[in-house]
Amino acid sequence: MQFSKSTGYALHALIHLARAERGQNVGIKELSGLLGVSESYLSKIMSKLRQDGILKAVTGVNGGYELARSADQITFLDIVEIIEGRQQLYDCFNMDEERHQLFFEAESAGTEAEGFSVHSKGCLVKKVMDGAEKQMNDYLRRHTIQSVLDSASFDCGHEETNKK
Repeated sequence: MQFSKSTGYALHALIHLARAERGQNVGIKELSGLLGVSESYLSKIMSKLRQDGILKAVTGVNGGYELARSADQITFLDIVEIIEGRQQLYDCFNMDEERHQLFFEAESAGTEAEGFSVHSKGCLVKKVMDGAEKQMNDYLRRHTIQSVLDSASFDCGHEETNKK
């Protein structure tokens, strides 16, 4: 699995916008130059982010983009879902075939009373893949544009301290 370059450009652009002073927007020409990508390609990415309420577009001579929400309210998962789409990563191709169905049998009869079925039907491969996706989504949800900036600030401050 690999995220698209568009996701990387979106995240880098947002980090740059978050570093700009509040109320100071950044033009597409400047952003595309910093990221090394064409203005038209980056404009399409920025348009998606604007449509989903991540960015505000400012028109006029001094126009550009600025964050529509604070950087601590924009998660990496938000951006991945906007750019990559909001779908499950794994879909079992044989779920409906009887010969493919795998069963899990609970060890104790008490599990049914606790809300678990004794014979929980489902593809074991899908269960593992769904678990991995959940962990990745939880991780991406915990990381915001601001948390990355804070981490970079801490790292920079830490390095300066060690140089003294």
